[in-house]
Amino acid sequence: MRNLKRHDTSDILIHWFNAASWLVLLITGLGLIKNERLNPLGAWLPDALRALFGGGSAGGAVLLVIHEVAGVLWVLGFLAYLAVNAKGAKYFLKEIFSVRPGDLSWLIRKMGRMTVGVGGELPPQGYYNMGQKAFAQASVAGGVAIVLSGAVLLLSDKLIPATATVFVGWAVTLHYLAVGLVFAGLLVHIYMAAISPEEKPGFRSMFTGSVPEDYARHHHGLWLESLEKGDAGPK
Repeated sequence: MRNLKRHDTSDILIHWFNAASWLVLLITGLGLIKNERLNPLGAWLPDALRALFGGGSAGGAVLLVIHEVAGVLWVLGFLAYLAVNAKGAKYFLKEIFSVRPGDLSWLIRKMGRMTVGVGGELPPQGYYNMGQKAFAQASVAGGVAIVLSGAVLLLSDKLIPATATVFVGWAVTLHYLAVGLVFAGLLVHIYMAAISPEEKPGFRSMFTGSVPEDYARHHHGLWLESLEKGDAGPK
């Protein structure tokens, strides 16, 4: 059985770079929230991380610097990816925001299968199925909101006057909501991509760059058809 190329090296690298960045940013971000009513993990993580980096306000300051540096590196990493593979990024955005009637039918039937075991045959999908598109859409929109609100918070004590504290407050709210949106989708993404048995070939492709032909035929039939016609996007 032949394997089909699905991801190039830059796609794989940015995927795992993004995963590692999110891990660091999420842990340090939660560590910065001292208010137990706002932190879903309570006070133990902020206390533990602050103690790890010297304790008290000094530990909090170090934690903030780590979070800010990681955030800047995250943005720079994506800018580097765009410079290296702008064609692939354009193809990605075009695919995830192209929603066809069959995509919505796939999503409804897939949810029916997962919740009550009834849903019928799934319509053929393209390079991404509708579940992947929905997560990618949330990630792109949430990512933009995170970067913009994060930039406001980063520069709040340097460029934003004290009279604009309401603006900063809204940036904090937007930051929390955007992170929550993407993280909720991330939990589903991790299950579907790394834990669900039927998606194992897709998960392995994020290391190898390729998928078996029968997997592509079953899960991404329209993409396979485009491959056979010689129209497979930038890959």
